[in-house]
Amino acid sequence: MRTLNLGILAHVDAGKTSLTERLLYAAGVIDEVGSVDAGSTQTDSLALERQRGITIKSAVVAFTVGDTAVNLIDTPGHPDFIAEVERVLSVLDGAVLVVSAVEGVQAQTRVLMRTLRRLRIPTLIFVNKLDRAGADLDGVTGQIAARLTPHIVTLGTAVRQGGRDAAFRPFTAADDGFGARLADVLADGDDALLADYVENPAGVTHRRLLRSLARQARRADVHPVFAGSAITGAGVAELTAGIVRLLPSTPSPDGAGDGGGDSGGGDVSDLRAHDGRHDAGPASGTVFKVERGPAGEKIAYVRMVAGTLRVRDKLAAGKVTALSVFDGGGARPRPDVTAGRIAKVWGLGGVRVGDTLGDAAGGEGKHHFAPPTLETVVVPRRARERGALHAALAQLAEQDPLIDLRQDDLRQEVSVSLYGEVQKEVLQATLAGEYGIDVGFRESTTICVERVVGSGESVELIQQDGNPFLAGVGLRVEAARWRSGVTFELEIELGSLPPAFLRAIDETVRESLRQGLHGWDVPDCRVTLIRSQYWPRQSHSHATFDKSMSSTAGDFRLLTPLVLMSALARAGTQVQEPIHRFELELPADCLGQVLPALARLRAVPGTPSPSASGYQLDGDLPAAHAHELQQQLPGLTRGEGVLETRFDRYQPVAGPPPERPRTDHDPIHRDEYLLHVVRRV
Repeated sequence: MRTLNLGILAHVDAGKTSLTERLLYAAGVIDEVGSVDAGSTQTDSLALERQRGITIKSAVVAFTVGDTAVNLIDTPGHPDFIAEVERVLSVLDGAVLVVSAVEGVQAQTRVLMRTLRRLRIPTLIFVNKLDRAGADLDGVTGQIAARLTPHIVTLGTAVRQGGRDAAFRPFTAADDGFGARLADVLADGDDALLADYVENPAGVTHRRLLRSLARQARRADVHPVFAGSAITGAGVAELTAGIVRLLPSTPSPDGAGDGGGDSGGGDVSDLRAHDGRHDAGPASGTVFKVERGPAGEKIAYVRMVAGTLRVRDKLAAGKVTALSVFDGGGARPRPDVTAGRIAKVWGLGGVRVGDTLGDAAGGEGKHHFAPPTLETVVVPRRARERGALHAALAQLAEQDPLIDLRQDDLRQEVSVSLYGEVQKEVLQATLAGEYGIDVGFRESTTICVERVVGSGESVELIQQDGNPFLAGVGLRVEAARWRSGVTFELEIELGSLPPAFLRAIDETVRESLRQGLHGWDVPDCRVTLIRSQYWPRQSHSHATFDKSMSSTAGDFRLLTPLVLMSALARAGTQVQEPIHRFELELPADCLGQVLPALARLRAVPGTPSPSASGYQLDGDLPAAHAHELQQQLPGLTRGEGVLETRFDRYQPVAGPPPERPRTDHDPIHRDEYLLHVVRRV
């Protein structure tokens, strides 16, 4: 038996949840196909998902095709939940990208395909809704080649499209021109095939072409295109066969299964799924989802990368108390889970989404998710529920670390990060339904960052310059390369400061840098401890420990913010705002209306280029105005404009830097800080 972890991805309403239902029905997992409209699907389990007919949280179901066990992961299609999609991508062997035969390639389709190609995830394309009026398979495949990737191979044609009896007829060796089209696409990635085809086209057999197709599809070099209807089931059998034969899978520990063959009898048993994923060595896995069980217990969804995880295994995040492996549509208890499988794991109280379990060396590379660019204050309708609200949001932040909970103890407020306004509705419904807390939101604001622009040092020693703490700290702050994070280094002699005090300084530095000189997070900087001083534990004669003459970790925690902010002020920071890259398709006669609107929103468009529908316009747009442009676009383009935006970079803010209210006792203003923390100046 082999294991294939498969993702289903699409723009919202393209039909991916319906396709999931059809695949489960065809595999015999469910007795009838659920309906998104009726709220009876297997994977949309949240009440809000059933109510709105959209997928919000990723869900895992399993079915078997031949000797391959498929773990199918249904992912959100709305752009506000792109973080949920990207977390799932890190554990996939392959994906099916669903495109509507009526609407064609949509904005989120392009975002998803770009991400799949960047991560080199083998992907099949399924053109859905052939049975709908207006379906146009040839037109949509042309859009796919032009807007997604030219490296596609259409494996069949539509029959009676636009009607209830629409069908997908696969091409065979007898179809005129199919072999030549296949060879033209595959020759780019197969030098031997190219040489033989140039020398003797007739000598390149159909079987060999299919073997090359399977090999290149598994390397994500080409993307086979299928078509059909998830509602009627047309084309689903062909897609299912393609999933097993054209996407990589992981062999079972005993090596059973050869990975399937290719359609038409081609032998692809020489292809291997993912080098290095095996059951030997220490257990290693990636956590891509965390949820709470009925009793409030934490449940981690783990993709095993190597080794075998067993019940009672002890990990850094806790002791494994129970395991379930997905099989036959549900999760079934198991004493262990092997490489390649997806499991639900109980007992890991300290686990978070994105963690690597076990041997980190065997884990996946770190994925950098596009950061959320909006934040909002969550306000309970009933003031007495402030404490319960914080606890509930803390649990939700465990399931989605990009929520980035921010507690303001001074104002008794809590804020969360967002990708879009729809997340507010989801969060509101989740808090009401699961925790019984009714909340509202303040207006969303843009999340900026502060970049260190120079180098600065500051030193404070015991009983000097008004230092009221029994601690001495000297810090140097410098800029670091992008995405390197905050690093804490030592320039003092090893052993000159007790480990507990070093740990206190390190933790306080990281916490304090969440609010820079203007209140924004300070990423990507290097902080070096250049001086240290402490008074050892001591007491008066025949007396117990005396705090007034002995340094404690608390002294270092209270002094470090003062020294750090002083060093940061000398280094200097620059407030930068998030910038989105936008791609806009619009009718030719609307260009004159759109350009002034872009200027008002501080967008910087490039030169318009002609397209089949009018003009394509690319450029940069401040994230603060992305939602506004999305709202204005239908009126500016008669509803025909298509906008795609994605986070691109941060750039310096023009004009006075925006200030973010601080949530601490403000170590930038020394007298005020000391008045709060030691009750004296």
